[in-house]
Amino acid sequence: MRSMMLAFFLLAAGWSPLGAQEWPSRMVTIIVPFIAGSTPDSLARILAEGLQQRLGVAFVVENRAGASGNTGTAAVAKAAPDGHTLGVSIVGPLVINALLFSKMPYETEKDIAPISILASQPSVLVLSPGVAVDGVEGLLEAIKRAPDKYTYGSIGRGSLSHLAMASLALRAGVNLVHLPFPGSPAAVTALLRGDVQMAVMPAGSVTSLAAEGKLRLLAVTSPQRSPLLPTLPTLREAGVAGVEADAWVGLIAPAGTSEPVLAKIHQQVVLVLASEPVVERLKGQLMVPIASSPAAFKAVLREEHDRWAPIIAAGGIKAE
Repeated sequence: MRSMMLAFFLLAAGWSPLGAQEWPSRMVTIIVPFIAGSTPDSLARILAEGLQQRLGVAFVVENRAGASGNTGTAAVAKAAPDGHTLGVSIVGPLVINALLFSKMPYETEKDIAPISILASQPSVLVLSPGVAVDGVEGLLEAIKRAPDKYTYGSIGRGSLSHLAMASLALRAGVNLVHLPFPGSPAAVTALLRGDVQMAVMPAGSVTSLAAEGKLRLLAVTSPQRSPLLPTLPTLREAGVAGVEADAWVGLIAPAGTSEPVLAKIHQQVVLVLASEPVVERLKGQLMVPIASSPAAFKAVLREEHDRWAPIIAAGGIKAE
């Protein structure tokens, strides 16, 4: 009787034992909308390896870069909703690009099923070695004294790197010239050369150089201090409130994927992210596992939209 009641409850809640057991029934493709070696790509490969070990089915990572992440994310949105094509994506393709591009090949709310935020990496405000200031407050005072002297780099127009600095300038009441670069390596090179004086960058791209004394880290753009960079203050602590730019990576599926399949994927992903070897591998890349619920992921997407829409509007920022 007890097992019958449990079965009835699960069926009433929308759970199907057959649907859950059928996944995965063959190879699963995880589409990455960026090049090999990027942070989303590295995380996708760690996840694929963990899922393959747990489930005994091949998980293959496929890179489909282009259009600021839209190409690969669209491929996920248009795939068969059976759980055998998944994707990793970030705030750009899932939220920001719709505010930057006049036309998009998908609508996140209609075409994407968020599964989980997998992990996040802190972003940091970093200075070129030639900028001699005392902290964030000193930097802002120096900019106000000589506004034409300072420029900032980013990893692309409309990127989180760009918008975080635009938000910082807006909230601090300073004017800065923006120079976009095609990715982290070029932006870091510009910082080292002094071609730009500052940038907000993914921590993994600059911490080793900071440890060598070649760059200087001022603050993290997270709401709280990062456990991986505990000595760095937040921008709020440094006197600039309202600038929050966590570089998270999430797992997505095509809309229409059944709830039992999504639930099983989520369950397996949580187990992979909780394993000690994966935690240590992510730590080595300055990433912290998150393993959020689908509902929490959706809430983050709404928060990101509300955070960046006014910044983009105020700056008249467009991708084209």
